[in-house]
Amino acid sequence: MTGAVHVVHQFVPTLEPGAVGGHTLEIRRTLHELGAESEIFAEHVHPSMAGLAHDYLRYGRKVAARADDVLLYQMAIGSPVADFVRRRPQRKAVDHHNITPPEFFARWEPDLVHGLAWGRHQLAELAGCASFALADSAFNEAELRALGYRDTAVVPILFDPAVFEREVDEGLLGRLGEAKAAGGADLLFVGRLAPNKAQHDLVKALAAYRRVYDPRARLHLVGGASSEVYVETLRAYAHALGLDDAVDLAGSVPDAQLAAYYRSADVFVSASEHEGFCVPLLEAMHHRVPIVAYAAAAVPETLARAGILLASKAPARVAAAVARVVADRALRASLAEAGAARLEDFSLARSRARLVEALRRFGAAA
Repeated sequence: MTGAVHVVHQFVPTLEPGAVGGHTLEIRRTLHELGAESEIFAEHVHPSMAGLAHDYLRYGRKVAARADDVLLYQMAIGSPVADFVRRRPQRKAVDHHNITPPEFFARWEPDLVHGLAWGRHQLAELAGCASFALADSAFNEAELRALGYRDTAVVPILFDPAVFEREVDEGLLGRLGEAKAAGGADLLFVGRLAPNKAQHDLVKALAAYRRVYDPRARLHLVGGASSEVYVETLRAYAHALGLDDAVDLAGSVPDAQLAAYYRSADVFVSASEHEGFCVPLLEAMHHRVPIVAYAAAAVPETLARAGILLASKAPARVAAAVARVVADRALRASLAEAGAARLEDFSLARSRARLVEALRRFGAAA
C-alpha cells in the first residue's frame, strides 16, 4: 500500500479482545503500513492488550495534538471518550459498529439501558461535527445516514479469518461426539446471551424440532451474558419445556472449546433480531457449518446466499428449515461451499483495501 496519509488516531471506550478491538488494531496496522502516524486511545484497556493503547486523556500530552489530525472514534456504546472527541478541534470521524436499541434491555437490565441510550445520543451528536463516517455494514450505514451523516462508506470489520483456525479441545470434542453417537442433531448458536439475540426463540424452535423431527436433538448456546436475569429466565424456560438436558448454556468458553462446538455442530441457527454485522456467521462458514438464520437487521447482508434465510422465526418454520438441512447431504455440501465463497468477500486484504479507498475518498489519505 502506498500514498500519503494524515495522522489518524483512534479512540475507543474499551480496547479488549473481540470484533471491535481486533478491528481497531487492524486499522492501526494498516495505517502504519501506509506510513501514517497512528495511536489508539481508550478509557479502559483489557489486561491482555496492555501497552497497545494510551489513556484517552493523554491525547495532546502523550502525543502532539496537531490541527490537521484525524480523530477516528470507534462507536459501540455510550462513553465519555465520545464527548472528549466531540469537543476536540481536530477533524473527527466515526466508525459505527451498531448500538443495540435500549428497548431490548428495558425489562431485563434497566442499568444497561442508560449506556445504550447514551451511546445512541452521542452517535447523533457526532453527526453534526464528523467529517465522515464508516460503518461495518450497509445496515449500519443506513442508520448513520438517517442521523444526518453525509459522507459515509461501508468498511467491513477488519479481521483475518485465519483466527478461526484454532486448536480443538479434544476432551470436549470427545464428549460432544459421545452424545452425538447416542443420537440427535447438534444445533449451535454463538453470541452473547442477550434479549436482542433472542436465544429464547431458539429454545422454542428446539422444542418444536424435537417434537416433530428428532426427539434427541440438542441446542448449544455459547457466549457470555449481557443479562444474568435473561440467562436465568432462559434456564427456567428450558426447564418448563422439559429441555434441561437438551439446552446447553455453555457460557463464555476458551477458543479451543469453541472450536470443538463448531466441529460438532450440524447446523448454526440464529433467531437474532438485531445484529450490526454478526461475526459468528463467518466463523460458522469457516467451519463449514450450514446456517439457518432469521432475516433481521444486518444478517441477510452478511450471510447473503451462504445460508437459509427465514422471513419468519416461528418455531415450526425454524424447525422445518433445520430438519431440511440436517437431512439433505447435498444441501449441506452446497451451503458449505457457498459459505466458503462468501467468507472470501471478507478477507483481510479486501477489507483493508476498502478502508484505504474510503480514507482516500474522504481526504484522510492521498
